Amino acid sequence: MSVNKHTFADLVRIEQLRKIESVKAGELSYEGIKNMPGSAAGDFNYTEFIHRLVLRAKHLIRDNALDEVLQQPRKQFTRARWVCLIAALTLGGLAASQAVSESSTLNIYWLLAVLLGFNMISLLLWLSGIALNLQSLSSGVVAQLASWLPYRYKKDSTVASLASHAWWESCLTGTVGKWRISVLTHQFWLTYLTAGLVLLILLMLARQYNFIWGTTLLPDSTLPRLTEILGTPLEAMGLKIPDNPQTVASRIGTGKQDAETRTAWAVFLIGALLVYGIFPRLLLLGFSWLMQQWSESRFKLDLYLPYYIELRQRLMAREVKAQVIDADPQAGMKPAEVVRPPENVAIPANAQAFGIELDDATHWPESVACRLNIVDQESHDEAMTLIKNLNGPLLLGVAAHRLPDRGVQRLIKELVDGSNAKPWLILLSKPSAPVTSAREFAWFRLAELCGIPAEHVITR
Repeated sequence: MSVNKHTFADLVRIEQLRKIESVKAGELSYEGIKNMPGSAAGDFNYTEFIHRLVLRAKHLIRDNALDEVLQQPRKQFTRARWVCLIAALTLGGLAASQAVSESSTLNIYWLLAVLLGFNMISLLLWLSGIALNLQSLSSGVVAQLASWLPYRYKKDSTVASLASHAWWESCLTGTVGKWRISVLTHQFWLTYLTAGLVLLILLMLARQYNFIWGTTLLPDSTLPRLTEILGTPLEAMGLKIPDNPQTVASRIGTGKQDAETRTAWAVFLIGALLVYGIFPRLLLLGFSWLMQQWSESRFKLDLYLPYYIELRQRLMAREVKAQVIDADPQAGMKPAEVVRPPENVAIPANAQAFGIELDDATHWPESVACRLNIVDQESHDEAMTLIKNLNGPLLLGVAAHRLPDRGVQRLIKELVDGSNAKPWLILLSKPSAPVTSAREFAWFRLAELCGIPAEHVITR
């Protein structure tokens, strides 16, 4: 049977049903899954088991009309994400407008600090969280708030709250949750930076601004030097940035700027926001999205949970057809008439005695010395070798209190066939295990089937 590859959404639905069934199993209808057949496979296969869980989940969802309930947490998270992005859009626009204010001059480094400063702090915290595997650092406050909104704890659990809890645990925790929240984090800051950049471009298109900078505590050469450092990648991209005279002339209180200086600063501002803000966020957003897809593809259910152990025994139980693999060749045939051996048959002289799986409590007559007790394959092979080279009669000793099963019958038949003369069979008994008449006749019947004459059966 070909099994289609399951998706992460399939596993999430299974987890949601696990949560619901753990509390609300008595309220669900199981009519559609009553007659699901067992597995025909010989060994357990994870992919096939998940396929059967997916089929079972589809029946349960359809029979109990759970589709809308199970999709609700994802829709709530989507709404929460839009709320975060709208908030980022608003904050980015407000930050840019407040930094610009109503003045005709723009403090270039204050504007960069407002738009890029918080973004850089967030970026460093995210990188630290990813490197140290700390989800609280890699997700951020806003993203954690969005991840909390789809799941609200209620004292009395409902089907909807259980489904939300399961979705939250599967999609917003662990490796999958780390990268999903990372995607939301980068989307938030990308929206924030884009909103600020777009507003600045619109303002600079509609109004004329002079770009200034100033410092009280830092040396006078610090900010011009910083301009050169930040402008190096911009120049590599072919953008024209303020040269040193233009930078020096833009210090607060030096007078008005010409159009070339204003254009150079405007290009520097837009380029810095793109290179140090938007481009890194775009790259990290793409990387986080790929990692989210990769982690979802590697997501596996915890099959050691009692819920899955029980379903595995139910859904993956083998369909066994009972059959006899060692049929009795004499089944259905009328038992041969057994001739009871004469009493007090003497043990032949010079008989070579071999025991058949005798224990220590079963004793031979004093006149007989057992050469070998056959208890395993090694002793069986040794006995066959000795019997083929015997010159005297063969005497096989068995415990009369044992049931003569087919295994013993086959063993005795092999020994008899390997003997050069008619063998003898002696039924050895012990006081602690008296032999019934029916058990003796069973041994006489075995002797008959193995070709041992009745007169060669000795009872002791």
